Amino acid sequence: MITLDDCIAFLHLTPEEVDAIAEHEHVSAMVATELASYLVEAPDGERMIKRMIIDDIMHASVNGHAERVQHLSAVLKHFVATHPERP
Repeated sequence: MITLDDCIAFLHLTPEEVDAIAEHEHVSAMVATELASYLVEAPDGERMIKRMIIDDIMHASVNGHAERVQHLSAVLKHFVATHPERP
């Protein structure tokens, strides 16, 4: 049986990156994994994922969730480091 963790690992994403997509899109982790599967292959998909994480950071900041901002900032930093934008 394939688990959610198996699917996430296949995408070369972290669970935290998938959680940020799920938070942004207001969907379950499994649906976010399916969306991420499409996005990592789409020409502008990685840029869209980056934008989702940035939006999550902005939302947390506006709502005064400093710990969430710090966590999501680390998620964004990791995502950018491991998914450089394609030329």
